[in-house]
Amino acid sequence: MFSHTPQQLQELVSYLLSEAKALGATNAAAELSEGNGLSVSVRKGDIETIEQNLDKQAGVTVFIGQRRGNAGTSDFSKESLKASVQAAFHIAQHTAEDDCAGLAEAHLFEKNPKDLDLFHPWNITTADAAEIARDAEQGAFAVSKNISNSDGASVSAQQSHFMLGTSNGFMGGYAISRHYISCTPIASASNKKGAAMQRDDWHTTSRAPSDLADPKTIGAYAAKRALARLGARSISTRHCPIIFEAPLAAGLLGAYVQATSGGPLYRKSSFLLDSIGQQVFPKHIDLYEEPHIPRLTGSAPFDEEGVKTRSRKVIDAGVVQGYFLSTYSARKLGMKTTGNAGGSHQLQLKSRLTKPSDNLPALLKKMGTGLLVTDLMGQGVNSVNGDYSRGAFGYWVENGVIIHPVEEITIAGNLKDMFKQIVAIGSDTIVRGTKETGSILIENIAVGGR
Repeated sequence: MFSHTPQQLQELVSYLLSEAKALGATNAAAELSEGNGLSVSVRKGDIETIEQNLDKQAGVTVFIGQRRGNAGTSDFSKESLKASVQAAFHIAQHTAEDDCAGLAEAHLFEKNPKDLDLFHPWNITTADAAEIARDAEQGAFAVSKNISNSDGASVSAQQSHFMLGTSNGFMGGYAISRHYISCTPIASASNKKGAAMQRDDWHTTSRAPSDLADPKTIGAYAAKRALARLGARSISTRHCPIIFEAPLAAGLLGAYVQATSGGPLYRKSSFLLDSIGQQVFPKHIDLYEEPHIPRLTGSAPFDEEGVKTRSRKVIDAGVVQGYFLSTYSARKLGMKTTGNAGGSHQLQLKSRLTKPSDNLPALLKKMGTGLLVTDLMGQGVNSVNGDYSRGAFGYWVENGVIIHPVEEITIAGNLKDMFKQIVAIGSDTIVRGTKETGSILIENIAVGGR
């Protein structure tokens, strides 16, 4: 599976650290990782791409007092590793001192990491991957004669492992895997040339191949989404309630994480500066960080500095309880690391008002008349002031019933207002990357149309 055992990676990490010390480094950190994978895509049954990847990376960070240097290589030979240490040491000699630079404190390290069941390699052949992708496409084509084209279906299997070590006592690593199946069918209003066309997609991703959804089911659902988009038209400019479908709601949560992460905070480039203890969401909203749930993408026993991760309530009754900080950003803010070097871990956004029956149809009824948004275009999120403006596709809803698809519109507001106007979160929970949420209903937002 891998060319190096965990023990061999550990020995190489120790070698990097010892070489740094021998040169006169005050402290050092080193990480080695390697991975491999297979990605296959098909279109209308024919193989379009086959990609096999083999990745290796070694990185070393050297500290001379509070001066820092970093270098890396993809060559694991002792000569190349030694040269990387020398390069990092040379860089550190010529950088300015930074009173926040340095390793995490040793008492914060995870000494006994939990096995979170993150490694499930998928020993799949190219032929098998292509067949699974074809199944996804066939699932789409079987839905309707109006699905006669495709932007393709893909299957990917990836696995890797790493080892991280520091000169003040941390050594640890583990293996991870991540696999997915996706399908993007194209719907046509008729077989006539020039007929209106729409496309949509859906995917399934998991640490374990056995947890992936059935490929034909993925294709069929993607096809139904594409068909539902036919006949789309714009609407007039207005203010109205809006529902962000669950996959997009995860992106909204991502904007919050960005605004409360160390870098933007200490650079004073976030619209949520000094927000700890502040009411940012309604009182029914809670946000949990749960790094120790088995098999999930956002699960990790320790962060990229070796700091132990922990379960915590990031938002309690709408009030900010904590940020997402690494050792460096925490020092810049005069705070303590939250074990988030490398980003947030598994996040769960919840409403205390949500019942199991509050699925998307129930959320549409709660909204009454408004817009259901299922696709967003562009990058119109200003993390400095919170302004939000995105091109959108969705469905106009009246009396809780979808009337027609909507395109060529823009939704605009400010994230501070949007967060405070969350009326409900659906029970249609979905996991996208490190974020888990249902669809989000927001009370009022500007929609620009005709």
